[in-house]
Order: sequence, then structure tokens, then C-alpha cells
Amino acid sequence: MINQNWIYVGVIIQAIGGVGYLIDTLKGKVKPNKVSWLLWSVAPLIAFFAMIKQGVGPEAWATFIVGFMPLLVFFASFVNKKAYWEITKLDYICGGLSVLGLVLWMFTRVGNIAIIFSLATDALATYLTVYKSYIEPESESHLIFTMGVVNAGIALLVIKEWNFQNYAFPIYLLIANAAMSFLIVSKIGPKVRKLLSD
Repeated sequence: MINQNWIYVGVIIQAIGGVGYLIDTLKGKVKPNKVSWLLWSVAPLIAFFAMIKQGVGPEAWATFIVGFMPLLVFFASFVNKKAYWEITKLDYICGGLSVLGLVLWMFTRVGNIAIIFSLATDALATYLTVYKSYIEPESESHLIFTMGVVNAGIALLVIKEWNFQNYAFPIYLLIANAAMSFLIVSKIGPKVRKLLSD
């Protein structure tokens, strides 16, 4: 375990990656899926408030920044004409789970329920961009996801008490960000598809 103040270093690192993606969005260099980025803001922000309610300390800020930066990217995506908004059954499921998580948390006041639904929502939203990163990696920028790996890693290293509300979101974020960063940097999707078509 490292000093809890390191969490703020992780938050700054994540914010740097987020600002980079935000600038790329405004310049039209990336094509963010608006549904993914909206849900990526809602789910972690719900989890953040649930974590605060559960008494989680500075580690909660690692989750907050993971929701706040996508919210900025979501708003910036309306400036980017290349961004797209696809409403599919999966998008409705993600949105429904997000609202359900919030409602259940409000009625039960059980923060872990909100965290579970936020994780499920975020994972489903992540699938949309994982698939896009596999098919069209050049439409994404790895920086925010690579920085997300660092942020999640720091969040895990500062945990004093290993319980669900402390470790669930950081572990998920570490895995999800690593997967997206790998797909974008390696451009493995087009290589595999080319290999299979030959």
C-alpha cells in the first residue's frame, strides 16, 4: 500500500488523458460514440456518490474523474461532426441499468447496489467502444485509456481496506482501460480480420 495522497496524482494523470481526448474530439481527430461517453459519465458518477455514501476515502476521487472527463467529452462530441449517436437495444439496456441503479440506491440506500449496477452499465457501454476499437482503431485515441490504467492502478495501490466498495470499480477500470488501450495501440482488429480474409 502506498500513501493515499498518490490518488491525486492518479486523478491528475487521468485528467491529462481526458483533456487530450477532449482536444482530439474538438479537432475532429477521434469519433467518440456519444452513447458510450454519456454512459461512461453517468455510471462512474453514480458509483462515486455511492462510494462517498459508503464512507470510501480519497480512492473515490479516482472514480469521480473517470466520470467527469467523459461528461466533458460527451458535450464536446456535439461539436465534432464525426461523432455518432447510435441508439440500439444495448444502449437502451445500458441506460435502463444506470437509471435502475440510481433508483435502487435512492430507495434502499445500499451503496453497493448502485456500484454493481454502475459496473454493469459501464461494462455494457465499454463494449460499444471496445468493438469500435477492434474494428476501427484509428477512430480512437489510446491516451485517455492508457492514463486510465495508471489511475486505476494507483487507486488500487492506496486501498487500506479491501472491501467491495473500495476495489470493485478500480479493478474493473484497470481491465477495461487496458483492453481498449491495447486494441487501439496494437491495431490488432484490422490485422486479425485481414489474416482471416486471406
